[in-house]
Amino acid sequence: MKKDRCKSRISLSAVMTCVVVGLVLTVLGSVLFFFIDFYQSSMEQNAAITSEQAVVQVMNTVEDYTEGMADSMRLISVHMGTPREERDEFFRSFMEIRSDVVAVTTYNEEGELLDCWSDGLKRKSTILQNLSYMEEPKGKGLCISKPHAETLFEEYYPWVVTICQNMRDASGQELKVFMDIRFSNIARYVDDVGIGQHGYCYIQDTEGNLIYHPQQQLIYSGLKEEMTGELESLPDGSHTRTNVIYTIHTLENCNWRVVGVSYVDELITGRVEGMIRVCVALLLLVLLTAVLVGMLFSWMFAKPAKRLTGAMEAFEQEAENFQFAAVRGTSEISALSDSFGHMVVRIQELMEQVRQEEITLRKTELNALQAQINPHFLYNTLDSIAWMCEEDRTKEAVEMVNALARLFRISISKGHELITLEREVEHAKSYLKIQNYRYKNQFTYAFDVEEGCLSYLCNKITLQPIIENAIYHGIDRMVDEGFIEIRIREEETAVRITVTDNGVGMTREQCQEILHREAKDRTGIGIKNVNDRIRIYFGEEYGLRITSEPDEGTCVEIRIPKLKQ
Repeated sequence: MKKDRCKSRISLSAVMTCVVVGLVLTVLGSVLFFFIDFYQSSMEQNAAITSEQAVVQVMNTVEDYTEGMADSMRLISVHMGTPREERDEFFRSFMEIRSDVVAVTTYNEEGELLDCWSDGLKRKSTILQNLSYMEEPKGKGLCISKPHAETLFEEYYPWVVTICQNMRDASGQELKVFMDIRFSNIARYVDDVGIGQHGYCYIQDTEGNLIYHPQQQLIYSGLKEEMTGELESLPDGSHTRTNVIYTIHTLENCNWRVVGVSYVDELITGRVEGMIRVCVALLLLVLLTAVLVGMLFSWMFAKPAKRLTGAMEAFEQEAENFQFAAVRGTSEISALSDSFGHMVVRIQELMEQVRQEEITLRKTELNALQAQINPHFLYNTLDSIAWMCEEDRTKEAVEMVNALARLFRISISKGHELITLEREVEHAKSYLKIQNYRYKNQFTYAFDVEEGCLSYLCNKITLQPIIENAIYHGIDRMVDEGFIEIRIREEETAVRITVTDNGVGMTREQCQEILHREAKDRTGIGIKNVNDRIRIYFGEEYGLRITSEPDEGTCVEIRIPKLKQ
């Protein structure tokens, strides 16, 4: 039902607006998609070229610097074969000229430090760890170590790289010569290189080990990572990974590789955002046009249909008092309006017919229930009088007949269904008096009634079937004396009547069975009918509720509204 309502709420103006906007969005979206794709490809190529230029520039600078290192090592190799005094003089001059060289050291084949030349630095007496020493230089050519702290001198720990080469001294002894060069010049130059706003360059070796990174502290602290392992296997050139362009070049004179990192987004974001702003403005203009077109259609076609829909909803909410005013518009709308008007009149006539039939049916049900109770009660009472006559208790039988006459006079009540609680209590007292003759000294009873409740109305013959059930099915089976108490109390919105006995009691299932037992069952017919009559007349919130425990007794609670007329 809800789905059908949702479908009926779709207006013609909304459909037309959605169609126009959908077509425009589809066309512009497709054009925008292909344009952005083409534009992004162009910008990626430009980014790759920019990154390539920056990396080549860094590579040339680092290559020139390493070539200078190689020249220095060749010069040292030449003077390493000179006499001791001439060699020492060379190194003093060399250290003064090359301020970037921290130290030159030599080692024998066992790794024992032989000589150390520096520019006036004091060497440690005990070197715990020599970071500048490499066990076995690779090959006989130039070998450059990773950047590390110089640990040979007291209170001086510059960041250096070590150049290593095998040489021979004047005596022909095989030596390992190490030259420690400050890495700050290369680092400063690499730090100054930027590709875009956030791009940068760094150096790694051919084995994937990081040589220098401008964000080295973040790398060592684990806050940043570089994919050095994957880049190790890539050839020189530009490689795109997701949104990052990696440009790689390997130095010719050593095993270092310069890697440039640039980001595609920062190179194209500004222009793409400008283009998007233009497209958004165009879309807003199209949407405004579509809304105006939709409003025009609404005024011409949809407005009469909405009025007719509103009339249908109003009829659904309150059909009985609905007055339909014809809706005029196109020929289709006028035809629908006339058909709906005829339908409203016919439905209201049928509703009135059903209402009258329900009233008649309700009266018939009440009369049937009343007729069902009276023979049942009369049968039991006459049975008691016959028993007294058989026992020659004529005087008591006469009193019972008089009580029965009073009881039936109240039961008839001139044909009224509702009587006051005062007369209903009198009716119950007459019935108890009749039953007390039969069950002499077997039970007693008491009434506890608030005076203010006597003027309220209730269904006639409400208490008698409940008292009858308490006597026949509760007290009659007892050995000890029984007791029945009738209490009537006024509550905030209702009157509560309770009939309590100390009989044999019932289970919870038996209590429910009594209230739902069909009319063909003789036992308990009266209680079910009392409950049905109260609910038919006053509503489902009123009626009977039974609580009982085996061997303890039963309590029947009756709730009726507070009515005086």
